[in-house]
Amino acid sequence: MPQISVFLSYAHEDESMKNELDKHLVMLKRSGKLKVWQDRQIVAGQEWDQAILNELQTADIILLLVSVDFNASQYIWEKELSLAMQRHEEGSARIIPIILRPCEWSEMPYAKLQALPSGAQPVSTFEDPDVAFTDIARQIRGVVDFMLQSRA
Repeated sequence: MPQISVFLSYAHEDESMKNELDKHLVMLKRSGKLKVWQDRQIVAGQEWDQAILNELQTADIILLLVSVDFNASQYIWEKELSLAMQRHEEGSARIIPIILRPCEWSEMPYAKLQALPSGAQPVSTFEDPDVAFTDIARQIRGVVDFMLQSRA
């Protein structure tokens, strides 16, 4: 079965929220439709910068986990976001911003893209964050199913 590869671009300050999102994607991973990569999979002795750029270059979907820390990260700005947006412009990857915490992002390069959760409401503002993560997982499943159908 073909798989859709996902790259998680996030600031390490948002690691706990990234882990929650990853749990909500487990059914897609178990179904074999989705393979998720994040920098915590880099092993000792591996060149981390090259590993990140290799995964970013081959991902079908790039999830931008947006927060003030994400926007403030020099590495994300210079390396990950520029490559992600380049791949979006050439149509070789789908970029999905996921708004984790309230921040100003209206002038960011990804502001033109449809963000999740629905209405681009930050996950942290939900009374129950599981509601937001479930909405995100459902919508990502829809994108994955669409991409797999278009490959068939």
